[in-house]
Amino acid sequence: MSRVVLLGPQRLQPTLIGAVRSLDVPDDARVATVTAGWQEREPDDAELNEHLGGRAINLKLYARAEAVMRRDPELAAAHHRRQDILKRLQGLYDVRLRHAMAACEALLREPGEDVALERARGEAIEAVRELDRLHLERVREVHEEFAARFSPLGRPSVAEEHERIAAVVRESGATAIAGGHVAVLLNRLALFGLGELLAGRAVVAWSAGAMAIAERVVLFHDRPPHGPGWAEVLEHGLGLAPGIVPFPHAKRRLDLQNRFRVALAARRFAPALCLALDEGQGVRRAADGWTAAPVARRLDPVGTAEVIAA
Repeated sequence: MSRVVLLGPQRLQPTLIGAVRSLDVPDDARVATVTAGWQEREPDDAELNEHLGGRAINLKLYARAEAVMRRDPELAAAHHRRQDILKRLQGLYDVRLRHAMAACEALLREPGEDVALERARGEAIEAVRELDRLHLERVREVHEEFAARFSPLGRPSVAEEHERIAAVVRESGATAIAGGHVAVLLNRLALFGLGELLAGRAVVAWSAGAMAIAERVVLFHDRPPHGPGWAEVLEHGLGLAPGIVPFPHAKRRLDLQNRFRVALAARRFAPALCLALDEGQGVRRAADGWTAAPVARRLDPVGTAEVIAA
């Protein structure tokens, strides 16, 4: 079992070093870092390194992936085709999701607590859960077909980088995964097999990093520029944080005063714990489950963001 800490955003109130120490990582151990979600800004990690006491070693997953695609045009072309297919699937899923979620919200807002209404609410939410499940299954099929045809880790272009990354991870006391563009980050983590490399190791992740290592990646923004939006399942994450759906930057991206939306999210993703993670908040995985580190908030089925403390 991986020793995992999930944190809120780090820019304004960094708590990463304390989280690393909480995992019993020696003070002189190197910390492998992942900033691939920053894309072209991946090397701009001076503040991160300083916060870690100068012992960070960047895995440079974004740069490595770019180099792989230049050296292996066949893999690059196949990768682009797969991304086009995934974007198409996401678009079709979004069309269906908008209508299904609108029905759920309307039923939650419907006055009354009678048996018929509660049954209708439950069935509507279950329809969304089934839609999420089917979408993830279609996405999995695309990835499995890609892996069967091209076996990235078996190609010299990827295998060489994988071995270099594995050596750094093995020699480090922990791995710290930053945020940024979650789809880009997850893609690079998966390309180089980080899910397997990090199994059983100490991992601290925040923002999009926390999303990427969960069992499923959920995109969300209740107040996007184009109008109210619904959380949407993107695909499977690395699975290093089972039973959790992270919602980082929650106070900015979630309408936590809207009890209908909060309740709907909690019921939709149950039994997973929906965590609203802001600055100074976090959770740590222990042998008997997850504990606040030192404080976190969970979305509950009655529509509140309940504070939970260690």
